[in-house]
Amino acid sequence: MRRTEWIGTRWLGVGLAAILAVVTLGLAVTGRLGLYINPDSTWFAVSMAVVALVGAIASFALPLGAEADHGHDHGDVDAHAGEDTHHHTAHPLGVAATVVGGVAASGIAVLTLVLPPASLSAELAMSRDVGATPLFAGADAVTLAETGDTSSFGVGEWATVFATATDPEAFDGDPIELTGFVTPGEDGAFDLTRLVITHCVIDAQPASVAVGGAGNPGTGQWVTVTGTVRATSDGRLEIDAASVEEIDEPEDPYEY
Repeated sequence: MRRTEWIGTRWLGVGLAAILAVVTLGLAVTGRLGLYINPDSTWFAVSMAVVALVGAIASFALPLGAEADHGHDHGDVDAHAGEDTHHHTAHPLGVAATVVGGVAASGIAVLTLVLPPASLSAELAMSRDVGATPLFAGADAVTLAETGDTSSFGVGEWATVFATATDPEAFDGDPIELTGFVTPGEDGAFDLTRLVITHCVIDAQPASVAVGGAGNPGTGQWVTVTGTVRATSDGRLEIDAASVEEIDEPEDPYEY
């Protein structure tokens, strides 16, 4: 019985950590780690995965049950006897919670091994849309856009400009080419959307710009929109699309 418990403890600690480390390293090698974290954090994630994997391998040098002896006086027989008595009187609810938690954690770890990496969906982007455009850049983005230097702008930067520009006419006529996926817009038009990540997919937020002058390719479809920024009669900015090209999901679907 004790041996089974020791194996379970080793699995929940070292085993799961080793699986997650292997998955992290595998994603980094195949260039797919960016589906989960900001590429700027790759070096940190890979470093921690290596440390965890080395620690997991080194742990096999320890005999089973060594974890239970940590921090105890091995010469104190009475202390161990007391420990054994306490161990065997574990509350059933505590045991059940440990088993359920262990099974759930094991299932998640195994799924990370067998399921292919995938990007977040358009449905999730729409569910995180709170009705107000998150600002992915500050006043510098708007100032830079006013100079016409927008060659490096993505959907996130343009979404900031569209949401905060106090003089929409200043951007009227600017050429624009952006890639993103389609989400529902207003009056039968569509929004061009991209998920923007600060650290990892947990904090991903949608950035959207309105597209007019084109049909609706369908929610979730990836497209490249080429056109011109136009100021509407009600003081908003939108893209007047000259072309909307349907494409496959890009290798790096996020902006950072």
